[in-house]
Amino acid sequence: MNVILKAEGLSKTFRLSAKQQKLQRTKEKTKTAVDNLSLEAYEGEIYGLLGPNGAGKTTTLRILSTIIKADKGDAIVDGSSVKKDPESVRAKIGFLTSELKLEDFFTPNYLFDFFAKIHNLDPQLAEQRKRTLFEKFGIDKFAEVKVSNLSTGMKQKTSLVISIVHDPNIIIFDEPTNGLDVLTAKVVTDFLQELKEEGKTIIISTHIFSLVEKLCDRAGVIIDGKMVADDTLANLTAEKSLEDKFFDLYAESVGEVQ
Repeated sequence: MNVILKAEGLSKTFRLSAKQQKLQRTKEKTKTAVDNLSLEAYEGEIYGLLGPNGAGKTTTLRILSTIIKADKGDAIVDGSSVKKDPESVRAKIGFLTSELKLEDFFTPNYLFDFFAKIHNLDPQLAEQRKRTLFEKFGIDKFAEVKVSNLSTGMKQKTSLVISIVHDPNIIIFDEPTNGLDVLTAKVVTDFLQELKEEGKTIIISTHIFSLVEKLCDRAGVIIDGKMVADDTLANLTAEKSLEDKFFDLYAESVGEVQ
């Protein structure tokens, strides 16, 4: 298989405000969110980044998506460097985060058309793609409803659709089922499987073991910003369940820190 995304030595440190220090119960003025992290994703696979809240998953995906810059290291996404050529990377990926906030007074129709223009899609192609995706996710019935009046699930589905308006080959989803009801979550996971069958490369972050076991070909376990395991799912679960393997790795990591 071809490596389509390769990250090497990514590191990112944030300065903590007094309020953040208090919330995190620390006197440290900085926090290393990602610590010399490397990973590879192959063409046509689903790669899962598994870890607890605060492990550095979101920061890693934001670096890969060029939303923030790494302090050290680089990632090559389908031949383009996130450090040297971020615009090229953005054209090749779709990025969805549960923290994406849609403006309340816009409609799904408007948002899709807006992002289609940003990606310079041919108007006819954009209209055809909108009809297909809106019908698949049931957005067509709510196409002219303002975001403020949409359910949480419909907002998430609208966010998903506009993130892939340009039909990218690499799709990065941060916590794709976070906050969704079981029916909407199934629609999203089924769609991820469909994208994989089309040959897309998908990278997801999650703390849900069953989601990784259901979807992923390979997975990396990240704890305190460090990649502590990175292998095929078959190898990771060869001797025990993914959950048990994770807690073994977590115990080892905490022991090293202490």
